[in-house]
Amino acid sequence: MRGASRISAAPLSRAAIVTTVTQRTGLLGALQRLFLPSSRPSATMTAPAPHTAPEREEPGRTGTTATVEITPPGRGGLQVTYAPARDGDPDAGEVVWTWVPYTENDGRGKDRPVLVIGRQSADRVYAVRLTSKAHDGDRDFLAIGSGTWDAQGRPSWVDIEQIYSVHNDGLRREAAALDLERFVRVADALHKRYGWVVGN
Repeated sequence: MRGASRISAAPLSRAAIVTTVTQRTGLLGALQRLFLPSSRPSATMTAPAPHTAPEREEPGRTGTTATVEITPPGRGGLQVTYAPARDGDPDAGEVVWTWVPYTENDGRGKDRPVLVIGRQSADRVYAVRLTSKAHDGDRDFLAIGSGTWDAQGRPSWVDIEQIYSVHNDGLRREAAALDLERFVRVADALHKRYGWVVGN
């Protein structure tokens, strides 16, 4: 009506618009409501705790059978013996494979061959690690040549500075028995270095 004052309609709220759309469009409107903040407190969804399998003890790597680096026993504190026997246990004079920790002792390490040099207790032996990395001229290493413990036939060096305690059950596999002549050279180097008794 001309001359009549205009009445401006109040702007519709977002909720009102969605309600109108819902009434008109049914499902589409209902879906749109999912993106509006709810005026009712929503139930807190708690994610189920992930299933954690119990830690499995790995021979030579974890638990009571872990191979550990030890401080070399004092003079006379270790007897270097030679008694290899293919019986499934680590015996003096044998090269066996076990998990050997890195010197950082941060949980890292790798499977590697070690030479068993004597018995520590009923269930543990003393061992020195082998490496195929050349150490000619290094007083902490003794060259012993190649053997069946290395599938590639590479020459090996014995690290006489680092001593390890290997559990009987930490043995991954027996590799070979070092012949007596080469073992005597290792035993002599250990005797000169630490003053250990040599002989069965």
